[in-house]
Amino acid sequence: MELMFWWVIPPALLLAAAALWRALRPQANARRRPVAHADRLTALPEYQAALRRHRRWLAVAALAAASLLVSAVVAAARPVELTTVRPEQRNRDIMLCLDSSGSMSSADSAVVEVFGVLAKEFDGERIGLTIFDSSAVQVFPLTDDYEYVQEQLTLAKAAFDGDPGSAGFLDGTWSGRGSSLIGDGLASCVAGFPPAGAGAARAVSPTGGAGPDAPGQRSRSVVLATDNYLSGDPIFTLEQAGTLARERGVKVYALNPGDFDYGPGPAQPGARLREAADASGGAYYPLDHPDAVADIVRRVQDTEAAALEGAPRAVVSDLPNVPLTVALLSGLVLAGASWRLKP
Repeated sequence: MELMFWWVIPPALLLAAAALWRALRPQANARRRPVAHADRLTALPEYQAALRRHRRWLAVAALAAASLLVSAVVAAARPVELTTVRPEQRNRDIMLCLDSSGSMSSADSAVVEVFGVLAKEFDGERIGLTIFDSSAVQVFPLTDDYEYVQEQLTLAKAAFDGDPGSAGFLDGTWSGRGSSLIGDGLASCVAGFPPAGAGAARAVSPTGGAGPDAPGQRSRSVVLATDNYLSGDPIFTLEQAGTLARERGVKVYALNPGDFDYGPGPAQPGARLREAADASGGAYYPLDHPDAVADIVRRVQDTEAAALEGAPRAVVSDLPNVPLTVALLSGLVLAGASWRLKP
């Protein structure tokens, strides 16, 4: 424990010493009158007992006053505890990349539901959402505005569950030709991360806030949920999008409920998606049922749960409890002793 305003103590001691000297100094103008046969009174047992009680209460009052003075001065000097802490800073950027084609509704709904729950526990992580079918739409960029994230994921779940009036959430994903253009979707999701090495890059909150991106210090992951049924001619092939992810340091975690390859060859859709995910440092998860999404997403979340230690920071904690408690008790004792000492 340290005293923040220690310089209060010397003046307080000087004032206390002056007050004590003034109280104990004999009064030159004190008026005394002689009383005849006073020894007969002072010799009485009752007088002796009353005198002893009076002196005891005087001692109690003096100790209480001294304790009150000392504790009040200590409290005024502001006792504090100085500690050094290294706060943990979560350093994950997670982009949800969801194939919004009809066959993915159940799996997409499970993904956004799980992340809606996880967002309540996030502290420093940034999360974004991009949906795609024949074209990609960024629903919201990377942000740590978790209230906004939960609001948007709730709307997304309603849309994937087919709730009445929610279909507009998917507008813009059918602007191109074809369906489940996986390469274009993945490339759009990877482009949602700030460029590595751009010191001035910033991740903007949809509500207006922005925070600096520390290149090389934040893990980047894409949770890609797709049925892997490519239909059409994408701008980016899956391999090109995977290469872009590797170049930008983005790990791809692919969730594929429709893992139905026709043979073990490397040209099979599932094998190609697995290769792209593994090459990025991520993983590939073939799903037998959308209910498995929750366990897989939590596994991804645990894998990416890296944290950075922040810069050392001094924390000042006030500790007024003891001196103020002693002052309160001393004041109560002094009040009781003063009442007993009254004439």
